[in-house]
Amino acid sequence: MATFLYRLGAFGARRWRTMLIGWLLALGALAGLGISFAGSFQDSGSIPGSPAQTALTAMDRHFPDPQTRSAQIVFQAPQGRKVTEPGLRKPLAATLDAMSRVQGVASVGDPAENGTVSKDGRTAVAQVTFTTKKDADVPAGTLDAVRHTGGQAERAGLKAVYGGDAYAPSTSPVGPTELLGLGVALAILVITFGSLLAAGLPLVTAVLGVVGTMAALLGLADVLGISDNAPTLAIMLGLAVGIDYALFIVSRHRAQLANGIPVRESIAKATATAGSAVVFAGATVLIALAGLSVAGVPTLTSMGLASAGAVGVAVLMALTLLPALMASAGHRLIPKPRSRTARQTARRTARKAVPRTGHADKPALGIRWTQGVLRHPVRNLILGTVALIALAVPATQLRLALTDDGSAPTASAGRQAYDMIGDAFGPGANGPLVILVEDDDPATLDSTATAVENKLQDVKGIADISGIDVARDHAAARIQVVPTTGPRDRQTSDLVSRLRAEMRPLAHASGSDVAVTGRTAVSIDVAAKLSGALVPFTIVVVGLSLLLLMIAFRSVAIPVKATLGFLLSVGAAFGATVAVFQWGWLSGLLGVPGQGPVASFVPIIVMAVLFGLAMDYEVFLVSAMREEYVHHRDARSAILVGARNASRVVASAALIMISVFISFLFSHDADIMPIAFALAFGVLVDAFLVRMTLVPAALALLGDRAWWLPRTLDRLLPHLDVEGGDVDAPDAHSAVSVKELHRVSS
Repeated sequence: MATFLYRLGAFGARRWRTMLIGWLLALGALAGLGISFAGSFQDSGSIPGSPAQTALTAMDRHFPDPQTRSAQIVFQAPQGRKVTEPGLRKPLAATLDAMSRVQGVASVGDPAENGTVSKDGRTAVAQVTFTTKKDADVPAGTLDAVRHTGGQAERAGLKAVYGGDAYAPSTSPVGPTELLGLGVALAILVITFGSLLAAGLPLVTAVLGVVGTMAALLGLADVLGISDNAPTLAIMLGLAVGIDYALFIVSRHRAQLANGIPVRESIAKATATAGSAVVFAGATVLIALAGLSVAGVPTLTSMGLASAGAVGVAVLMALTLLPALMASAGHRLIPKPRSRTARQTARRTARKAVPRTGHADKPALGIRWTQGVLRHPVRNLILGTVALIALAVPATQLRLALTDDGSAPTASAGRQAYDMIGDAFGPGANGPLVILVEDDDPATLDSTATAVENKLQDVKGIADISGIDVARDHAAARIQVVPTTGPRDRQTSDLVSRLRAEMRPLAHASGSDVAVTGRTAVSIDVAAKLSGALVPFTIVVVGLSLLLLMIAFRSVAIPVKATLGFLLSVGAAFGATVAVFQWGWLSGLLGVPGQGPVASFVPIIVMAVLFGLAMDYEVFLVSAMREEYVHHRDARSAILVGARNASRVVASAALIMISVFISFLFSHDADIMPIAFALAFGVLVDAFLVRMTLVPAALALLGDRAWWLPRTLDRLLPHLDVEGGDVDAPDAHSAVSVKELHRVSS
């Protein structure tokens, strides 16, 4: 692979104009196709074949509803008054009549006829159905006209709140906060390189990669049924890894330029050496993200595959477009003589393995930090581990559920309508359940439905039971059940389990099909499915981590240490997420809209992404240590030299990741916020506490045993050149010795 990457880098350096023009044409064509065949992203939260989803599909067949957009208009009278009194009833009726005449409105339900007036008479809910199909947005003019008709009721003293899916705000995957995150990333790159030109190259490749990914997702949205959360996650990961992967290659290239290597030769070597590590790191992220599809949840599958595509494009950009951009920059990327990069390269050339206190240059922060860790490795290892375990303790209280309007910001109309309905009709009114009875015999259907209705009277946790609604085909009947608790409460999930247990004997006795369904029941099934998939996915990720690192570093201790560190990082990320999103710690400062369960797919996505990122840092840090150990067989010196060569780049990469993730935290998207926070916190503790503190301490205690691998296992495992040290130049003019490449890769 390293030889192929060498040739690829050499081609990009030699034919950089051709490569740049080719990429611009390809991206232009992809953008054109994406816009031409643009589809709509789906709001999907179901599991094909789950009990609730199967019953919901059957109910839609027996009770067909128009597949159109709808809204809930909540009217509330002032304190002490009722919407049914004459002074408010007439303005309300006039308002509803005016709404029904708005162009684009199919129907408006009367709260008095539909039973959607609260018991105290203060709140009424009107259901508005539009002519717009469910997969399209209601025209803004129609929504404004409906809102305008409410003026008469509001002038009479009624408060009107417009909620429902039609009024749900459409959010852009990229906003001002995300652009601010890119600005922070650029500042970190400038500090790292000391050059605006060098700092700009990773941003250019990352942004162009995200543009290409978004164009592809837009064009494939209808064909593949991509979730509406997938683009945001793909952009977040595409930017983060795109910048980081390019950072590693540009950093290697500039170090080689400072060492006097010609520009084209340096580009080829950087692509072969750092590029090999980028391929390995990207592959781990791709495998983990693609593995999300095993859960069998369409939303999770589309998020995982879309993000995997973004990571794949980022790797491709780093290996093809970046060499061309570096070649176009030419000698302008050579570090200035007195820059830190030039000084560090000079020290490597002189082969001074460990900077000493008396050196003219003050040791870098990474060296000083590692030296401090190595002075007391046992103490630092124990304190760091205890700190991570303490951070992970709250994770035992993690609760999962699918998000709804109750997760939206409190200032949004949808959240206000949700809260008003919950206060007036009870929290369960926002997530009713449905008992569906199916039978081809009308007489058996009626008797079974009546038995179900009677049985429901004895079930605890039910606030209200509707009458029996028989379908027009007389082959099904349904009963709506309003729980006493909200749709995201654990008690509601327990109620669904109890209802299924209570309905099973009735279905067996009558021969009818009796099922618990509704959107809330489907969400509960999704949450249960994802919770059940978390442990098997963890086992797969841990096993993959052990295998990949064992192949990469030819060691038993390194993979075990890295995997334990990864699990500690994940635990700490989940613990911090519980503290912020469930307990409310710092929620006001971070803009968290409310306390409650996090989205069901958050843990498995965070675990997949953090696994890939943790392996990135492990590879780039420990490979530098292994490089030195292979040459000199001095375990302690290898730790310090590895920290000197890689800690600065790893720290910069982690800070860039954190800045990108935090920028998405302030998007106020209830599905994305916990993912962004968990990833930002997880990267923080993994890069700085695990990889740069616990890893050196553990390696110092293990000594030479850290690099031991049984001979039998060494023969069985394939050999993978992560750092590209075995690259073989294709011709004599470009030839470079293995020893030379080992020195350069450090």
